[in-house]
Amino acid sequence: MSKRRFKQILRIVLPVATLISLFFVPWVLLWAWISPLPDTVQEQMNKGIALGFDGMIVYVEKQGKAPEYYAAGLKNKEDSIPASPHSLFKIASIGKLYDAVAIAKLVNDQRLSLDKNLAEYFPLLVGRIANAEEITLRMLVQHQSGIPNFTNTPNFWTDLPKDNEDALQRVLDMPANFEPGSDYEYSNTNYLLIQKIIEQELGYSEFQYIEEEILTPLGLKNTYSSIHDVAMEDVMSGYYVGVEEDIKSVDYGSMLATAEDVGKFLRALNDGSLFQENELDIYRSLYKFEHTGLIPGYQSIARYHPDIDTVVIQFVNTTNFDGYHWQLSEIIYNKIVKILKRNSSD
Repeated sequence: MSKRRFKQILRIVLPVATLISLFFVPWVLLWAWISPLPDTVQEQMNKGIALGFDGMIVYVEKQGKAPEYYAAGLKNKEDSIPASPHSLFKIASIGKLYDAVAIAKLVNDQRLSLDKNLAEYFPLLVGRIANAEEITLRMLVQHQSGIPNFTNTPNFWTDLPKDNEDALQRVLDMPANFEPGSDYEYSNTNYLLIQKIIEQELGYSEFQYIEEEILTPLGLKNTYSSIHDVAMEDVMSGYYVGVEEDIKSVDYGSMLATAEDVGKFLRALNDGSLFQENELDIYRSLYKFEHTGLIPGYQSIARYHPDIDTVVIQFVNTTNFDGYHWQLSEIIYNKIVKILKRNSSD
């Protein structure tokens, strides 16, 4: 589907879908929450499909055991292709974990400084981004900059930016949401600027650095920077409620990966094997060790559960922005973890 077609459909669907959700969401979520816990992960995923998801992928890796791969529903509705646990998926904000690791490594190599401010990195942004002289790299990583989130700007999802520079333009000259370091607010603009800082220092793409320092050492061959680097038939289709067409070809700037690649990365992040000496301490002081992701058509959860020493990755290819499908995804994920914990104690 073209960007133009998707924008036209969203302008119609968004208000209608939100109105419908006000009447039907709570009952479905309540049922998902109170329904009996099934015996297996696969059964729980099948319930998710019955409650409105088009397709799901789950990857489970318990230390000392072979990984488990699950799929339910459809990879592509139009062609009735079953979901595959090995499909590529747009991982959205899970990519911020890779960004934060890159920062920790570059800081350890003394190529970047966490205390250097945005004005020092980009003098031309003084006066264009409020408080540029006070916003440090550390604040960007930790979402404490106060810079508005470009994805919250008017009409963002129906008028997508052409590139990162266009996205940044949408928040220039806007007032800060709070004084730097005084509060927390999740902002994709922070990580857009982090990418620019990394690339300015390296002189080449951030993703090339991620490949060299993260993916290759871990043997991860199914993680990519964008849809332009992959065969589209390998990508799980994405669906937005109320839009019949597959929207996987719409480019939101997301990384793509298999659930297995994300799971292996998350394991290495949490057990520290991803880091060289001192890098783990830097990372631990900066950012978290799990993440979720959400863009139209794609929602993902990547978490490590230390009590059962297990990584659980969940991908769902159905979204809307009234919160319903996200809440349902969290309910199903938490039930899957309960099943794993129960079976672990058997």
